[in-house]
Amino acid sequence: MSVQTTSQRPASSQQPPGGLLHRVSGWAMRRAGLAVFLWVLALVAVTVASTLVGSEYRNDNSLPGTDSQKVIDTFREHQPHGSTDSIQIVLYDADGLAPERARIEPMLAEVGRLQQVAAVANPFTSARSVSQDGRTAYATVSLDVAATDLPTEDARAIIHKAQEISKDGLQVELGGDVIRGAQESSGGASEGAGILAALVILVLLFGSLLAASLPLLTAVFAVGSTLGLLVLASHLFTVPSYTAPVMMLVGLGVGIDYALLIFSRYRSELLDGADRLQAGGKALDTAGRSVMFAGCTVVIALLGLLALGLGSLQGVAIGVTLTVLMTMLAAVSLLPALLTLFGKRIERSVRKHAAKLRRNPGDGWRRLATLVQRRPWVPLILGTVALVALCLPALDLRLGFADSGTDAPAKTSRKAYDLLAKGFGPGFNGPLIVVSQGDEAAANALGRTLAADPGIAAIAPPQLMADGKVATVMAFPKSAPQDKATSDLVERLRDKTLPALETQTKATYLVGGATAAADDFAGAVSKRLPIFVLVVVGLSALLLMAVFRSVLIPLKAALLNLLSIGASLGVITLVFQQGWFGAQPGPIEAFVPVMIFAIVFGLSMDYEVFLVSRIHEEWRRTGDAQNAVREGLAHTGSVITAAAAIMIVVFGAFLLSPDRMLKQFGLGLAVAVLLDALLIRCVIVPAVLRLLGDRAWWLPRRLQRVVPKVALD
Repeated sequence: MSVQTTSQRPASSQQPPGGLLHRVSGWAMRRAGLAVFLWVLALVAVTVASTLVGSEYRNDNSLPGTDSQKVIDTFREHQPHGSTDSIQIVLYDADGLAPERARIEPMLAEVGRLQQVAAVANPFTSARSVSQDGRTAYATVSLDVAATDLPTEDARAIIHKAQEISKDGLQVELGGDVIRGAQESSGGASEGAGILAALVILVLLFGSLLAASLPLLTAVFAVGSTLGLLVLASHLFTVPSYTAPVMMLVGLGVGIDYALLIFSRYRSELLDGADRLQAGGKALDTAGRSVMFAGCTVVIALLGLLALGLGSLQGVAIGVTLTVLMTMLAAVSLLPALLTLFGKRIERSVRKHAAKLRRNPGDGWRRLATLVQRRPWVPLILGTVALVALCLPALDLRLGFADSGTDAPAKTSRKAYDLLAKGFGPGFNGPLIVVSQGDEAAANALGRTLAADPGIAAIAPPQLMADGKVATVMAFPKSAPQDKATSDLVERLRDKTLPALETQTKATYLVGGATAAADDFAGAVSKRLPIFVLVVVGLSALLLMAVFRSVLIPLKAALLNLLSIGASLGVITLVFQQGWFGAQPGPIEAFVPVMIFAIVFGLSMDYEVFLVSRIHEEWRRTGDAQNAVREGLAHTGSVITAAAAIMIVVFGAFLLSPDRMLKQFGLGLAVAVLLDALLIRCVIVPAVLRLLGDRAWWLPRRLQRVVPKVALD
C-alpha cells in the first residue's frame, strides 16, 4: 500500500476547527474554576436528591415463554395473593427440639404479628417439618406481598425477632432469597482497597501525589455523580439491586483509566517542550479523541445487552452505560479544568520527576518491540497457544444462580441451608414446584410418577389452589440445588417423564422452582448469545475500520478480544466452578459471562485504540511500518501497563467482597485486563503488525468511498 497518506497528517501546532470535544474541553480550560464548581454542584445535587427520593431497585428475572415463568404466572392467576417465595425459620438443638417448644411457639406467634407476614406454620403440628432425629425443624413464614416487594427493613425485623431466643443450645437461623437479600454486606472495603492501590500506582508512575490524585479525583466525581443518577433512574426503569456495585466496579476502573491516558499524553507533551496550553490541547486532540472513541465502543458493547431481551440485564446495561458516559464527560471536562488550575505545580513535579530518571522509560519498550519483531512468529504462536489453553476450561462452563449454599459460612442464610441439608437431605433446599393443570386424578397421577423417579427423594402431597383449578406438587431432589444431577432431573422431567404422563392424563404439567428457573435463564442466554456477539463485534469492527481505514486491524482486534474474554471465562470456571484456590464450587452466575463479554470487549478497545492510534500516527508521519510499531509501543507501553495495573487492582479488590457475583466479576475483569494489556497489546499485537507491515492499513477502494472517516489525531 502506498504511504502517500503521510502528507495528510496535520502539523502539531494546528488545531482542528471546532468539534464538540474541543468546544467542551476548551471551555473547561478557559473557565476552569466554573467547570470544577459545576461538577461539585452536580455531585452534591444528585447525591441530595437521591438520598431524599431513595432507590427503587427491582430484580426482574422474568423469562416469558419458559416453564418456570409459566409456573409463576399460574400462581399469580389462580392465587393472586400468594407468593411462590417464603422464609424459613430453621431451628436446631443437639439435645432435641421437644423441650424447647415452650420457647419456640411464642416466638413464632410474635413473628406472625409482624408487618407483611400472612401466616407462620407451626413445625410441631406437622411431622414433615421435623427431622427424623428430632433435632432440626423449620417453620415456613408466608408473606402477604410478593418477595420482591418486601421492604428490607421488614425482612430484617423477622430475622431479629426469630433470633432473640437463639441461646442455651438452641440455634435459630433463617433462609430463603428474601433473607439473602436482606443480610448486611460490606462492599465498601473493596472499593476503598481498590482506590488506595490505584493511588499508590499513580504516585509511583508520576512521582507526585498531586499529579497522581487528578485521575483518581476525576473518576470519583464521575462515579459519585452516576451513583446518584442511578438511584433516580431506578424510579423510571427496572434497575436490579446489584447494578450499583457493578457500576462502581466498572466506573472506577474506566474513570481512572481514561483520565490517566489523557494525563499521560499531557505529561509527554510537556516533556517534549510544549507549554501547558499546547500540551493540554494536544493531549485532548489525541488521547482525548481515543478516549471518546474507546468509550463509544464500551457503550456499544453494553447496549448490545439489550439484544438479549433479558429484563435485569437491560437495567444493568443502562446503568453501566450511564457510568461510562459520565466518565467520558469527566475526562474531557473536569480533568482539563483541574490541569489548568494546578498546571504550574503539576508541570514542576512532572519535570522534576523526569529529571530523576536516568533513562527514557520508552527505551525498554523499544527493546521489547525490537525483540518481538526479530522473530514475530515465536511470540505470536506461544501467546496464542497460552490464550487458547486458558479458554479450554470455559467449554465446561455451567451457568446457574448462586443460592444460600454459596453464601459466606458466617451468614444466617448459609447456616440455615446447611442445617436443612443435614436434617432433611441436600435436595430440600431447592425443591421443584410442579404444577398440574387438570383434574384431581391428573394431580394424583403426577404425585405417583414423581415419587417413582430415581432422582427424587420425597414429595409433598398434591395441594389444590384456592380456586380448585390447579394443583401443585413439591418434589425434593436427592441432589443439591446447584448439582448437575438436579439440572439433569429437570431436563428429564420436562423432556421425557411429564410429556409421557400428559399423553395419558390429557393434563398440562409445568416444572418450576429456583433450579428450573436458573436452567431456563441459562438456556435463554445461550440461545441469544450469538446475536449479542454479532451485534457487539460487528459494530465495534465497523468503528475501528472507520478510524484506522483498515480491514485487517478490526479483524485482528475482534479475534484477540474474543481470546482474552474466553481466557478470563476459563479462569472463572477453574476458580468458581471447579473450586480452585479454596473457592466454593458451584455454577457461574448466569448473567456474568455476557456482562464480562460486554465490558471486557469494550475495555479492550481502550488499549487497542491507544496503542494502534499512536502506531498509526507514527506510520503516517514516517511511512516506516516497522519503526512505527517500535515508537508506538515506546510511547504507550508504560501508560498501558500502568492503566492495566490500576484496573487490575480496582477489579481484583472486589475479590474481597462477600458477594459471589462480584467476586466473579472482579476476577474475570482483572484477568482479562492483565492478559490484554501485557500479552496481547505488548507482545501479540506488535508481532502481528510486524508480519502485516504496510498491509495492516489496507482498505479496498470500494470501502474507502463508503466508510466514513473518523480522525483520532
